[in-house]
Amino acid sequence: MRSTLTLLSAAALAAILPATLRAADPAPTATPAATAPLVDKAMLGLFQPLPEVMGTPERVTEARIDLGRMLFHDPRLSANQKISCNSCHTLAQHGVDNEPTSPGHKGQRGARNSPTVLNAAGHFVQFWDGRAADVEAQAKGPVLNPVEMALPDAQHVETVLRSIPGYAPLFAKAFPNEQEPVTFDNAAVAIGAFERTLVTPSRFDEFLAGEQKALTPEEQKGLVVFVQTGCPTCHAGPYLGGQMYQKAGLVKPWPSQKDQGRYEVTKADADRMMFKVPGLRNVAKTGPYFHDGSVADLKPAIRMMAAHQLGRDLSDADVDAIAAFLAATTADLPKSMVAAPALPPSGPDTPKPEAG
Repeated sequence: MRSTLTLLSAAALAAILPATLRAADPAPTATPAATAPLVDKAMLGLFQPLPEVMGTPERVTEARIDLGRMLFHDPRLSANQKISCNSCHTLAQHGVDNEPTSPGHKGQRGARNSPTVLNAAGHFVQFWDGRAADVEAQAKGPVLNPVEMALPDAQHVETVLRSIPGYAPLFAKAFPNEQEPVTFDNAAVAIGAFERTLVTPSRFDEFLAGEQKALTPEEQKGLVVFVQTGCPTCHAGPYLGGQMYQKAGLVKPWPSQKDQGRYEVTKADADRMMFKVPGLRNVAKTGPYFHDGSVADLKPAIRMMAAHQLGRDLSDADVDAIAAFLAATTADLPKSMVAAPALPPSGPDTPKPEAG
């Protein structure tokens, strides 16, 4: 299945725009600072507020959240015992490490940028190429990847976890009635449960809920330009994306063709240069951008996306307006979300770290 979100055609986008904006090409005329931009209900219908939690109560229990938070921060799930999930998806930095690609075992780097973990559990697949169906499946990948956390296999992960005495009662509480709850599968489920709580509502959600003053006139103008330019063709819904694959270079060829995206998984020609569309929540804080981390700043990234994906040559004013709107999706992260938990101490049989 290529997408869970139907692409919005140019005609469909035009239909929701106020009549005064439809005639503007390629962008709306400047709105005086004292006048609120024309944002109507139909336009807002392209987006939805974030959910409170990205999962069911049965899946996201308090015991699993608490355990998953510890595992997310535990570097003993890496061969050198220096790298945790939080190393590349740093919660205090809006879920990223702000590097083009992340350093892993022995300083190795993969070919792709580490996307933010915030709100990611609501996306329809995980990884840039969609090779994991959900965050529970995604959590296993880096742990066993020789370039990243570099543990050799699932059995070794379980050996590590079972050697740490404090984890046994936490797993038992999170997975009651299981004869052996300390498993790699259950560790991934717990990490996933924690990640499903990483929801970051912002002033944009207040605006969607009807609070007109939650966004400034400049930010509202940016929302209008964002919609009129055609960005919601891919970046719609509660996460402003994350619900479909799209070709990088849909209109104008992408500068680098080295990474062929989903084709590397499926080997289907139709999937060449297809990548999961990222969500744009907190995007002003999550650079550098794109699957290869090749663009450091947001405004050049906006201009590049308009040109390569939509065939639009945006003015400086349009780019500034869109950047202002996107910045309004930045959340103030609560301390309870970003604080590192106390970890249970190692036991006498806990494997020693490898060099690297």
